[in-house]
Parts: sequence; C-alpha cells; structure tokens
Amino acid sequence: VQLQASGGGLVQAGGSLRLSCVASGRTFSQYAWFRQAPGKEREFVSASTWRGDRKDYADAVKGRFTIGRSNVDNTLILQMNSLRPEDTALYYCAARTHWSPRRAGYDYWGQGTQVTVSS
Repeated sequence: VQLQASGGGLVQAGGSLRLSCVASGRTFSQYAWFRQAPGKEREFVSASTWRGDRKDYADAVKGRFTIGRSNVDNTLILQMNSLRPEDTALYYCAARTHWSPRRAGYDYWGQGTQVTVSS
C-alpha cells in the first residue's frame, strides 16, 4: 500500500493550493486529509467515502476546502482556497478499507506535504 502526497508550497494569504495523493495497493472505502502545525497535535481536515457520497469537513476549513478524488487514477485531492496563515501545517493524506463515522482510526498514511501561508 502506498499513499504519495504532493502539491504543498508557499502561498500568500488568500491564495489557493491543490494537494494530491496517489493511492495504490488496496481497495479503500474512505480517505481523509489531516494536518499538523508546529507544536500542535495532528488534526482532522476533511474526509470522504471512496464514492464521494459522504463528505466531512472540520469547521476551520468548511467553505474554503474541497475534498475529492479522480476516478481516472485514484488520485485523492484537497483543493484549498482562501488560505490563511493558520492553515500552515504539514498535510497528510490517509485511507482505510472500511467505512467509519469516526474521524480517527485511519490505517494507511502518506508522508506529508508542507503548506506555508504567509500573511
């Protein structure tokens, strides 16, 4: 199983970034994005069923971030708009083979991609 995240970078406040994560090796039921800022615990950002019929967003990103998946190549996507300095963090993609309403409990993780938002 492999989750390979990319797309992070440096952007000014108000800008946009698109994170991608190529998932391979298993059939997944659910995937998610988490982030961890320096000195803070990892936190949930967004999750979706593999089919895309149920999506969940943290309050801090609701209305600004959009989670999705490409049907062509199983690339997981996090479109981030109206970025704020407090969005600065290492972003991780994650996936699991079973569905759960819990935001925690993902089995497979990508390596993380850094997002830095300047004010």
